Amino acid sequence: MRIVVIGDELAAGLGDRRYLGWVGRVLARSELTEPAYLASLTMPQEDTTALAHRWRTECEGRISHQEETRLLVGLGVGDLHSGLSLARSRLNLANILDGANDARLPSFVVGPPPLRAPGNIEALSDAFADVCERRSVPFVHTYGPLSGHEQWHADVAAFDGVHPGQIGYGLLAWLVLNQGFSSWIAHS
Repeated sequence: MRIVVIGDELAAGLGDRRYLGWVGRVLARSELTEPAYLASLTMPQEDTTALAHRWRTECEGRISHQEETRLLVGLGVGDLHSGLSLARSRLNLANILDGANDARLPSFVVGPPPLRAPGNIEALSDAFADVCERRSVPFVHTYGPLSGHEQWHADVAAFDGVHPGQIGYGLLAWLVLNQGFSSWIAHS
C-alpha cells in the first residue's frame, strides 16, 4: 500500500522532537499487513488554494497501479491566515476530493485543530466536515475535542504558541485513530 500525505506543517509534524507528528504515530499504531510506502508532500503554512493547485501533479509520480494508493489530507489554519472565505475553502477541498475520487484514490481528511489564527477555526472545520460528508469521505474533527483540552493548549504554548509538540501530536493521533482511520485503512 502507498499512502500519500498532503497538507501543511501539522501533517509533517513540525515541533515534534521525535519527528513522528500525528501521521507517524497513527501509522505506527495501525495494523497494516505489510509496511506502507509513505510519501509526505506537506508544505508549511499552505492554504487549500495552493494545495488544490499542486496536489495532483505532485501525487502523480507516487501513485501506483500495482499497489493500492490512499490520500491522507491534513488541514490546518492556513486558509484563515490567507483570508480565504469559507466558500473558497469548501470549493478547494471539494476539488481536491473530487480529483482524488476521479483518480480512484480513497481519501481521509483530518480537520484543523485549535491554534492561534485570525478567524473562526470551528466554522472552517465545520465547512470541511460538510464537504467530506457530502462525498462520503471520512473526516476527523480535531477542533471540538481539543478546544477545551488543557494539555493541548499547554503543549502548544510550550513549543512556539502556534504548533503542538509531542503531547499535542499524540492527542491528534489518538483522535485520528479513534475516528475511523483503522477501518479506512483496512477497507480496500
